Amino acid sequence: MDHKQIITTYEAILIITNKMLTAAEDKEWEKLIALEKECRKLTSKLIINNPDQELSDELLDKKIKIIHQVLANDAKIRSITEPWMANLQNMINTVGRKRNLQHAYQINENI
Repeated sequence: MDHKQIITTYEAILIITNKMLTAAEDKEWEKLIALEKECRKLTSKLIINNPDQELSDELLDKKIKIIHQVLANDAKIRSITEPWMANLQNMINTVGRKRNLQHAYQINENI
């Protein structure tokens, strides 16, 4: 991977994380998951192709700015998804408790 390809890949990751943020804000969970998979493929591509090459100061600055934007998007996405996931977990736990209670009462009625 040459220097231009590295920066282009980082820019593509930024574009995807922007779309991910929009999907999270719009509660489009399936779209968010699909975009996250795309993002993971690009980050894997960077890891596999060893992007730790020496970049010029200009490209290094560009890379750092992109990474900061990606991390900011990630923080915003997490601030949206984590409460939703906690709420979903609470609902799952509540349903599980109700099922356990119903099962316990059914057993007691049969005794």
